[in-house]
Amino acid sequence: MEVLLTFELIFVMFLTGLLLGFIGAGGSGFMIAILTVGFGYPIHMAMGTALAAMMFTSLSGAVSHIREKNADLISGGIVGITGAIAAWFGAGIAINIPESIITWLTASMLALSSIALFLRLVLASESVSQLNKKSIRYFVSVIALGAITGFLSGTFGIGATPFIQLGLMLLLGLPMRMAAGTSMLIILPIAAAGGAGYFWAGSLNIQLLVTVLVGTMTGSYIGAKLTKRAPQKLLKIGIIVTPLAAALLLIL
Repeated sequence: MEVLLTFELIFVMFLTGLLLGFIGAGGSGFMIAILTVGFGYPIHMAMGTALAAMMFTSLSGAVSHIREKNADLISGGIVGITGAIAAWFGAGIAINIPESIITWLTASMLALSSIALFLRLVLASESVSQLNKKSIRYFVSVIALGAITGFLSGTFGIGATPFIQLGLMLLLGLPMRMAAGTSMLIILPIAAAGGAGYFWAGSLNIQLLVTVLVGTMTGSYIGAKLTKRAPQKLLKIGIIVTPLAAALLLIL
């Protein structure tokens, strides 16, 4: 029975990785919903495991996006390093929040991110000028974006990918496809620092982590190959619907 459940989890995580690689998401929030609702793991353990898994999922996805020339390396590096520092502190706060409260907080953040992306991708104009990387505004923007999204990621166990992509498009003026690829690069150090914080607190299941990784890393790498080849409308729908679906899974 345990072997059957392991293979079932691997298959589900492969499908999850396929979706996350396609939309350029680390998908920690989506993994948390699956692990808690679908497989019955405690939410703090699911948060720590999912955040750590997101680091490896982002690695395979980021490599694929970089090869496809679909990532801004300078912006991604600065936002990612700043976010990693903030994520470490956020993880320390999260472990002291009761399960009943953190579940609703995480679901609320996922729902909010879906709404924010809907407003940006569907209702707002996409003609935002790209910032000059030598300007003061650029450095303030990338550092602020990293600090805010990193803290959200560590505190609520989510990758904050929608907020990262929103910031990359609105603050830095990156096109949607470039924002999707760059977000995978940013998530990598944020997830590493956040996962380390949960591991330090004893909320990381190594055996579960390995099982999750077998499925998600394979799926993420394949999914990233589809980003440039799919219709932009389909990419928009995937980016908006994914965090909302995770939020609904957590609270239903």
